[in-house]
Amino acid sequence: MALVAVVTPVAAAQPPAGLPETLTQTVTIEGINRHLIAFQRIADRNGGQRADPTPGFQESLNYVAAKVRAAGFDVTLQEFSYDRKVVDAAAVTANGTTFVPIHMGGAPGTPVGGITARLVVVPVDATTGCQPEDYTGIQAAGAVVLIRRGGCVFSVKEQVAAAAGAVAAVIYNNSTGPILGDVDPATARIPVAGITGEDGMALAGKSGVQVTVDVRDHYERTVSHNLLAQTRTGRTDNVIVAGAHLDSVPNSPSMNENASGVSALLETALQLGSSPQVANAVRFAWWGGTWDSVGSDDYLNSLDFEQQLDIALYVAVEAIGSSNGGYFVYDGDNSGGQVGQMPYGSAHIERTFVDYLAGRGIQAEDTHIGQTRGEYYYFIAAGIPTGGPYTGIQFIKTAAQAAKWGGTAGMAFHPCHDSRCDHLGNVNRGILDRNADAVAFATGAYAVSTEDVNGVPPRAHRAASRATARKTAVNSHEVR
Repeated sequence: MALVAVVTPVAAAQPPAGLPETLTQTVTIEGINRHLIAFQRIADRNGGQRADPTPGFQESLNYVAAKVRAAGFDVTLQEFSYDRKVVDAAAVTANGTTFVPIHMGGAPGTPVGGITARLVVVPVDATTGCQPEDYTGIQAAGAVVLIRRGGCVFSVKEQVAAAAGAVAAVIYNNSTGPILGDVDPATARIPVAGITGEDGMALAGKSGVQVTVDVRDHYERTVSHNLLAQTRTGRTDNVIVAGAHLDSVPNSPSMNENASGVSALLETALQLGSSPQVANAVRFAWWGGTWDSVGSDDYLNSLDFEQQLDIALYVAVEAIGSSNGGYFVYDGDNSGGQVGQMPYGSAHIERTFVDYLAGRGIQAEDTHIGQTRGEYYYFIAAGIPTGGPYTGIQFIKTAAQAAKWGGTAGMAFHPCHDSRCDHLGNVNRGILDRNADAVAFATGAYAVSTEDVNGVPPRAHRAASRATARKTAVNSHEVR
């Protein structure tokens, strides 16, 4: 996700005092942290991960399901199937040293045995490998190119490298930890492998040597589950959906992405309760299969158009406890010019989060909401208003952001993203607490009213309107 312009707080429709404020008080960091501890222990006893379909994912699913069932929610376990990537080969070898990469989704694989060619390192700048000029004078034709992450999306780096004649690309992280990413399969021409920042620096020291890139995989049909928990009160034809992906990446406990979102969502559900006094039902969702497919895609495909119309909006809760984090809100109005058209109402969700954080003395910034991957993508594609908070992961915190929010400039928002060190000790609980409060506030506010998003008035307004209509009708009758 590319970070874009600062958001100037804009006055949004304010819900009646009550539920939103109450939820922000009862959803505490202590309650959230207890769930984080549970997920860390689940990962620890399952090889350090909770990835779908490992036993760690199943235990995570059981933990959340037990909590919401005990709280009295209407719980649904939706089974679905998806194509899971199975790795056949993953190696980048140079001068006898082998690095373990991740094959980027959408890129072609290598032949059996890999591709061997001369290693060419693309000079590092703010937009490494993003422009054809970056390859001037470095003889990339027929070579394997090594590119630093940042400055543009992976698809652009692949396209520029292929146009320069490279036979494969290796992209290394601009922070610690591995890279998980995708390129556009419609345009990708060469294999692309992602490696850690540390491995990238080591490989850069081998410029000019023969390097072999071997990245191959296949897909297996796999069964997984989404967990849905809905309140027993509120309108079921104007439902608020708030969701988070439950699984970790392989070989990581993934405490920030996304146990932080999962835990905040779970504690919000437990504090809201299964039968709150709300105008609109709230449906909490924990998605499976996120790293190979997306559970939300299968979920939305299981609904017909009328059932999708019953969903008023979607609140996406992902990575809200980054260790060096910031305060971002998904760009619902495309003021940054990078998102593309968003469903009507998304801008209003953005303003709800921005205004809440502004009320806490925090100036948020826009962030590019993913339009090609992520559980929220499918809600956007279905035309459902979407928004939420985010604390940043792999991009680098600027000096201005560090001055505004604290933390360390020149370092990634979450240096342990997608790596083994994304554990309980690398969650920023202050940032998590404030973002969880924002999630609780928005959930409570929209449970009361979605009028600013989709025009559906709160219960009190509807009752007042009906009473006024009846009084008008009676007066009209008496006049006659």
